[in-house]
Parts: sequence; C-alpha cells; structure tokens
Amino acid sequence: MAKRNSNFSMDKLNRMIREGRGQGTGKNYIPWLTIQDFPSKGRASRLVGWKTDRIHHFLTDTETRYFYLLEWNDSVVDIREHYPLLDFQEIVKEKEDLYIDLFKDKESGVLYVLSTSFLITLKDEKGDTFYAARSIKADYELERKLVLERLEIERRYWRSKNIDWGIVTQKDISVIKAKNIAWIHSSLLSSAERGLTIDEMNYYCIRFIERIHGNSKSIRVFTADFDKEFNLDVGTGLFIFKHLIASKKIQIDMLKKINISESIEDISITNKIGFKEVRVI
Repeated sequence: MAKRNSNFSMDKLNRMIREGRGQGTGKNYIPWLTIQDFPSKGRASRLVGWKTDRIHHFLTDTETRYFYLLEWNDSVVDIREHYPLLDFQEIVKEKEDLYIDLFKDKESGVLYVLSTSFLITLKDEKGDTFYAARSIKADYELERKLVLERLEIERRYWRSKNIDWGIVTQKDISVIKAKNIAWIHSSLLSSAERGLTIDEMNYYCIRFIERIHGNSKSIRVFTADFDKEFNLDVGTGLFIFKHLIASKKIQIDMLKKINISESIEDISITNKIGFKEVRVI
C-alpha cells in the first residue's frame, strides 16, 4: 500500500474497519482504499460496475483498464478492488525472512495494511466458484526492492489461502480492447439517460438488429437513419448500438478500435452469451 498523506495509526486502522473497508461482497463491498485517500492522484477514477452495481475506485489508468477487461469477461461475477490483507499475521506462517518493518508508519510504528489490487470471483460453465487475486504494477516498478518485497508478502498471503495470484502490468493489457469497453460501458447501466423505458429499449434493440442484415451503410449513417426512422433523439441509435455490443447481442472484434465509419454489415448477430473466458490474465 502506498503511504498516505497523513500518518497511519491504530485509531485510523480501527476507524477504517468500523467504516466497513475491505468487507462485504458485490454491491455491499467497500474497498480498503478510495480515491479520497489520495487527493493528489491525477489518474484516479470512479466507475459504476456492470457486475456489482456499485462505484469502484481506481488509482491508475492500468487499474481502470484491467477493470474493463474483467467487466467484459463472462466468467467474472464479482470484482473487489484494493482488497486488504487484514489477517496477514494469522494466515502467513512463514514470514521470518520478510522485511515487514519496511511497511510500518515511521511515527506510530503501526503496520500499514497492505492490499491487493483485485480479488476476483469467477464461475465456470458448471457453476463452480473460484477466486483469483491480481496485483497491478507498472513494469518499471518491478525493479524496485520495496515493491518486490511487498509483492512477495502478497504472494505468500494468497498462497496460504490457496488462491491463484499473479502480477499484471500495462504490457499484459490490450489498451484498444479496454478503450472499446470503456466506450460502450455506460450504455449497459441504464437506458433512462436516453429517456427510454426497459420495454422501449428492448423494442428498439430488436428493430435495430432486424435492419442490420444486408445493410452496407456505415455505422454512423445507419444509426443516424435509425434515429430519423423512429423519430428518436439524435444519438439514440448510437446508444443502442453500444448497448447491443455491451450486452453481447451483436459481436465485433474488440481487439480492433471501433470505427463508426465502417460498414454495419460486418457485424455478427448472436442469440447467446457464452462463457468465452474462464480465467483472468
């Protein structure tokens, strides 16, 4: 855990625990760290999750991009960011050779609570639940002794819990795919922003898909024409297009930058959302 702007003490630790930090699952989970704890972090972001319907807190672009990949992964059912290793002392038996004192507050002597970037809950096709923990680091950080010591602490902790743990750097993440997911992400949260009820949204999605077959217009023109045909507010057709991608009712190559100047006829229609991934990077 990066050092806070203020000292860490037992009072602060107890207050964070009383606040429910690091506790709960799904919508009720509260991350150990929030962007309010790091007011100077320029790359911090808050995003409402598809899978959790709560606000997630991220401190770096890489954390945010990795989150988008988890949102897209059908096997992921819960995402808990900044998960604290609160029971480290009890769980990890072999720690004599670890330099734990490096992670104590210099003034109070209280040990910082280390956290792992993501604790991920997954389900396979049989419905069996399993977990994975991932630490997000910039590749250049892996040359720092303090970072490596922290990662070793995390590794031993998750090994003691028999949970798969790994390190993810920016090199492991497809920026294009993450940006594509970011572009469509809000469309799956609510159709109310376009003034549409759920029934209306379903109706227009069906009509949209019906008109794709044999249509060679660009996505830009197709969606604009769709607005005119159904007397919708400008941009509604594009919103529906994003929603259909996000809900995986239509398929495009997510590793290629979405270009709305390309033809709509290249899109594939699907009637099933399958378990395309049962692991995380």
